[in-house]
Amino acid sequence: MNRQMITATNTLSQLQQKMDIISHNMANVDTSGYKRRDVQFSDLMYQQFNNQLNNNQEVGRRTPYGIRQGSGARVGQAQLNLSQGNIISTNRPLDIAFTKENQFLKVLVQDENGSDVQFSRDGAFYLSNVNGQETMLVNSDGRPILDENNQQIVIPGKVKDYIVSPNGQFTAKLESGQKVSYNLGVIAVNKPQFLEQKGQNLFGLPQNMNGLGVSANDIYTEMTGANRAAISMRQGVLEQSNVDMGKEMTELINVQRAYQFQARSITMADQMMGLVNGIR
Repeated sequence: MNRQMITATNTLSQLQQKMDIISHNMANVDTSGYKRRDVQFSDLMYQQFNNQLNNNQEVGRRTPYGIRQGSGARVGQAQLNLSQGNIISTNRPLDIAFTKENQFLKVLVQDENGSDVQFSRDGAFYLSNVNGQETMLVNSDGRPILDENNQQIVIPGKVKDYIVSPNGQFTAKLESGQKVSYNLGVIAVNKPQFLEQKGQNLFGLPQNMNGLGVSANDIYTEMTGANRAAISMRQGVLEQSNVDMGKEMTELINVQRAYQFQARSITMADQMMGLVNGIR
């Protein structure tokens, strides 16, 4: 296979990966609290040719000496974009939204592999009856919302009303007139590039933190104690996705054009090889 085909083939698979990420962003344009990913490309290895041995012949040249022949491009990074989405009013007391970009709720995820604490910006809460006597605070998928001690928020009785304060304190007023309060589990993300998308609008820690040279404390800060004063949330509103549909459509068209160009270059290389092979 010649260099032209190798370069195009390498780049095609990476362009497909970018199209998949753009499609995922567009599919979640109406998902509350969704954070888009922005793709950045970087060059693959290239070969340096020193075609001019006499540098005196290149006096005044502004570019580096020699010529470079590349081998394509790859997705260098799919960066999580934490920019704030638009805040819309729902007038629903169980809807909340953060007004700071790096703050996330803690959610308990239970599956066949056990339990895991994951993070979400989706502030649509619901109340789930546990045993006819108690009520649990859950998200839209029925997963428990955790407090600052990573405990499920189980309210001892039927809830009549609820208030969420700006510092993340959830207060439930029971039908008996009693009030109970819980500090919602909140983290502040310091290094979003290490968060992994886990599906269902949730994020989690990477599996290979030791290999990456980071710890959980490096990636996020627990908003407990005095740190809770820095929490900023509003009740009765939801944060929309930060996906810009116009920008994503433009990016998708550009990627499709680049994909067509690379595919066309493979066809042209094949045609040229056919011409060479046909020479008598």
